[in-house]
Amino acid sequence: MPAATPGTPSLLRAMNDRAALELLLTHGPLSRTRIGHLTGLSKPTASQLLARLEACGLVVATGTDGGRPGPNAQLYALNTRAAHVAGLDVTPERVTAAVADITGEVVGGFELPYAEGSDAVRQVTEALDEAVKDARLRHSDVHRLVIATPGAFDPQSGRLRYASHLPGWHSPTLLDELAAALPMPVEYENDVNLAAIAEQRLGAARGHEDFVLLWNEEGLGAALVLGGRLHRGWTGGAGEVGFLPVPGHPLVRQVTRANTGGYQELAGVQVLPRLARELGIEDPDGSGAPDAVLGPDGLAGSQVAVGVALLERAAARPEGPHLRFLQSYATVLATGLASLVSVLDPEIVVLSGAAIGAGGEPLRALLESELAELAPSRPRLVPGEVRERPVLRGALESALITTRDEVFDTSRRR
Repeated sequence: MPAATPGTPSLLRAMNDRAALELLLTHGPLSRTRIGHLTGLSKPTASQLLARLEACGLVVATGTDGGRPGPNAQLYALNTRAAHVAGLDVTPERVTAAVADITGEVVGGFELPYAEGSDAVRQVTEALDEAVKDARLRHSDVHRLVIATPGAFDPQSGRLRYASHLPGWHSPTLLDELAAALPMPVEYENDVNLAAIAEQRLGAARGHEDFVLLWNEEGLGAALVLGGRLHRGWTGGAGEVGFLPVPGHPLVRQVTRANTGGYQELAGVQVLPRLARELGIEDPDGSGAPDAVLGPDGLAGSQVAVGVALLERAAARPEGPHLRFLQSYATVLATGLASLVSVLDPEIVVLSGAAIGAGGEPLRALLESELAELAPSRPRLVPGEVRERPVLRGALESALITTRDEVFDTSRRR
């Protein structure tokens, strides 16, 4: 059927359908009367709308409202099986997959540790297969997949950039190979950008059009949201702040070959054991050698764990050496963050990732104080609210944005 034109009954029906579906998504099960009240539709029109959405498979009758006097009202809810999406979070250590229904509820998942010699296509397909199986679905039930990686795929060359530490993901034909192996539409996005999408839709950045998310876990990164939209840059590299030259550390040259830069070397999680040692703070195991887990092959999960433990202990008792430790780390974090704030002038800065989160309110307050000394504007610094796998949650939310637009457009079903 041709697309509806402005002002036609078909367009008005589609708009009312979408409004009702969004209400069910936000509020959960609603009665016909409640939907009519919230949309401004008459009872007969609301009844026709619900019948139409039931026939489309988007709405199901579910229980009754027995909490009021008089006959119990039939409740209607989104049909959770109307669509499903999947997200993958790819790191050098593992691939984590999850499947969610149209409401955003996670219904299946799987974690696949990285195996030496494993290629990217096999990693992705195996992790996705197991997550779909865990959800008791078929691949045809999954409408869209979003894959999160460090770095970004260059839109011109199709090659992964800014992430030389991700094994098996640098073939120039990789995107074509993945497209051939996967039966659903696939999108690729930077992992920190997806953490920002999670915060924008579900967490600390809701209602904010201009914000920066500063991420510190295995690496330092940022996501830039301007006018409500992610700013990715010409090659997808916007926000790769680990490469920033900063005072306090010698210039790092040939940064793409080194896969590091001044800000990463100054304030990445790997510096925390050294800062602690200089202040006489023992490692979390009491061995007195907080940098013992550091190795030549870049950041590892154990390094993040040690840094997180040091920050958690300092934040729990912010006095003496522990307070000086937090102050030192706040200073190096603020050194790079001041450049972002000076250029972008965001409304808020969301602090995310395991390392920053571990410092809690003491680190946030010290960082805000330092930033006020180094940058002309003073955005609010707020902790991230999406704590459980924010990158994977952002991948699911990104997939849901497009999928809901497609599924909720009932004009396409006529």
